[in-house]
Parts: sequence; structure tokens; C-alpha cells
Amino acid sequence: MNRKKMQVLSIPYVIWVIGFTLIPLLFVFARAVTTPAGGFTFDNLIAIFDPVHRKALFLSVELAFICSAVCILISYPAALILKSSRITNKRIIIFILILPMWMNFILRILAIQMLISKNGVINHILSLCHLEEMNIINTPLAIVLGMVYDYLPYMMLPIMNCVLAIPDDIIEASKDLGAGRFHVLTKILLPLSFSGIGSGITMVFVPSMTEFVIANILGGGKIQLLGNIIEQEFSVSMNWNLGSGLSVTLMIFVLITTLLFGRRSEGHNKGFVI
Repeated sequence: MNRKKMQVLSIPYVIWVIGFTLIPLLFVFARAVTTPAGGFTFDNLIAIFDPVHRKALFLSVELAFICSAVCILISYPAALILKSSRITNKRIIIFILILPMWMNFILRILAIQMLISKNGVINHILSLCHLEEMNIINTPLAIVLGMVYDYLPYMMLPIMNCVLAIPDDIIEASKDLGAGRFHVLTKILLPLSFSGIGSGITMVFVPSMTEFVIANILGGGKIQLLGNIIEQEFSVSMNWNLGSGLSVTLMIFVLITTLLFGRRSEGHNKGFVI
């Protein structure tokens, strides 16, 4: 009886997924393999190999990789510091970390733009100190900075959950057996928290690779990621077939990347248990 009730309660969710996820995806797939006249073609899918699209894809992957790496370098030490701290209620620290996520996404990016623009706050302070002004805006560095600022909580939360869940008894036992800090980090902490790192990479790498809003605002439209090209095909060129083809190929690439991260994370966890 309880199982039947659970099935009934899941009906609205199933309807939502079918109506707002599966059906739109079917339309995208249909557009991707057809011409504007309605004929069947694979040209929209293989258009990803055009020099312009291929360059945008490689740049998207590169910036997403850099963003994920920077987020890990920030999140993991922060998690270790929080675990070793004497703060009793560590949930308050986590709440402070996710507090910026309550602000609107566009407002957060515009705030970064005000900070790093040529006439922004940072350059104004540098000019008052008679220092050389920075030229960050409209560069890949500005896009990475915006991505890190926006997606850092998605990396920090799963890593902190894994690190804080590691029992202190295991760490103390390893120290009693003569393990130094380096061995504790590489043999205990990292293997036990690799699942959190894998989850964080998935939640940061995937949206970073498909990003176009941050590139438009902080890149000034001068740096074309694949997400920007897809958005322009839909909204400017009105070539929905080509935009759908590029979206499908990007979706396949993202799916393959996600599966690779998932398998690697699972393999590391199994290896540690054995």
C-alpha cells in the first residue's frame, strides 16, 4: 500500500519530466537531423568540426577545466581548515559560504563586472595608490573569474560534506601508526573524499562548459564559447536546425565527460575499500 502511494505521489514529477524535459529534447533532436525545408541530414551534427565551432569547443573545455581546477584548489584546503578548526557549529560556516547563491545570478556577474572593468573599483583603488591598472575585462581570465565566483559553492559543498564526514578516529589511528601529514592527506583524506571531488567536478565542469551568459557580460562578446554560438544561432541567426545540432553534439560531449568522471570516482572509492 505504501508503495502504491509513493507511485501516486511520483506522478506529478513524471508528468513534469516528460512535459518539460523529454518532449523539448525530442524537438531539439528532430531539429538537429533535419534541414529548414524538412529534409533529413547530418550536417547540423558534424558542423561541430568546422574550424570556428571546433575552436569554440576547445576554448569552452579549456576554460571549464581551469575553472574546475581552481575551484578544487580553493575548496579542498578550505574543507581541511574547517575540519581541523575548533568551531563547534560548522554548519554556520557552510551557510555563509552558500549565502551568495541566494542573490540573482545576473546581479552577481554584474558585480564582478563592476569590480574588474577598466573604470571599476579595483582599478580605481590601484590608481589612487599610483599602481598600474589591470586589464582583465573582456579576456578569458575575466570569464574564468566569473565562473569560479559563480560555481565555487557547487564544488565546495560536496567536498566539505565528504571531508567533514571522515571520522577523526581514522585520522588519529593513522597518526598513532606513524603516518605523517602528507601520508594522511594522500592515503586517508583524498581517497575518502574523492567521491565529493567527483561530484563537485561534475556540477562545475558541465555548466562551465555550456556557459554563455558570463562570456557575454565579462567577455564583452569578444570571446566566443560554444554556448555563445548556440545562443546566437537560436536568437540572432534564427537557424534553429544548426543550433539544435550543435546543442546535441555538446550534450553528447557533456554526457561522455560526466560518465568518465563518475566511473573514475567510483573506481577510486572501490580501490580504497579493497
